[in-house]
Amino acid sequence: MKIAQAWLLGTGDLKIMPVARHRNLSKRPLWIIALVALVCVALTGAYVYPPQHRPPCFGCGPREDWYPPVPARIYTDDELAARVVIRDILSMPSIPSKNPKIAFMFLSPGSLPFEKLWEKFFLGHEGRFSIYVHASREKPVHVSPLFIGRDIRSDKVAWGKISMVDAEKRLLANALQDTDNQHFVLLSESCIPLHNFDYVYSYLMETNISFIDCFNDPGPHGVGRYSEHMSPVIEKKDWRKGAQWFSVKRKHAVLILADSLYYTNLKLYCRPGFEGRYCYSDEHYLPTLLHIFDPTGIANWSVTHVDWSEGKWHPKSYKAQDVTFELLKNITSIDMSVHIASNKRMN
Repeated sequence: MKIAQAWLLGTGDLKIMPVARHRNLSKRPLWIIALVALVCVALTGAYVYPPQHRPPCFGCGPREDWYPPVPARIYTDDELAARVVIRDILSMPSIPSKNPKIAFMFLSPGSLPFEKLWEKFFLGHEGRFSIYVHASREKPVHVSPLFIGRDIRSDKVAWGKISMVDAEKRLLANALQDTDNQHFVLLSESCIPLHNFDYVYSYLMETNISFIDCFNDPGPHGVGRYSEHMSPVIEKKDWRKGAQWFSVKRKHAVLILADSLYYTNLKLYCRPGFEGRYCYSDEHYLPTLLHIFDPTGIANWSVTHVDWSEGKWHPKSYKAQDVTFELLKNITSIDMSVHIASNKRMN
């Protein structure tokens, strides 16, 4: 009432008109009418088309960035120290060598039955290889001058126990003392070379990866051997399996020798009979360790041929009558790695 009068008085040319005391209800502003109409339409639509419950949509749920962040696990002092050491080892530049060599490390209970064959393999290539022999039961009798004086201090080794890993570390420790050794190959007394020395030397030295048999076995002799006691140092998703015969670069050899945390974890919780499981540390230690810290730095297969197709506790053994030219030809022509996962029918 007062606003209307003030506005009218301010014009100067208009007459002052009396203002009505009561508004006419039919003169309501148009925006109020439009708003009421829209509300009515919305209510009608909700009544006619009620919201329907949709089935869950897998793959179109809430975005991951809507979830609260997963708190990072706090590492123990030992874990933190191990990760720092391993990180620095992997990032260190390789030690330059004017005469790079391959260290051939024999893990044997005693004498080497194929020593003369290995002598033929090595002859003429002096200065490009080193030999180390770990004899766990009896002092070996050498028939080749190349092997004389190549025995290292050895200890007893029990199949399937951590002492097998101890012997591997012992061989690496001796071989790493020679700074010219750039590649390290673990061999058994029953191993024989399938290619000549030049081929093997070029194959191993001209690559920047290590050959570690490594795969995820979901069966009872793979993941079934994992113990929750290993967590959080080793998580179940990182548990890997593989044959023990390895061929590794120097940085990985140093990493294996420097590690104590993951080694101790398997020593405690991966052993025959623990919690009713038959866990063999030599089949899990290196595959799991290298998978955790340098998965792109390893080939998930070994350069040592091992046939597990018989599904037994030991790989297939070849007797004298089995070793033919055709067999050797077939083995050397293998161009893929086949991993056989365990199942409940395995013996």
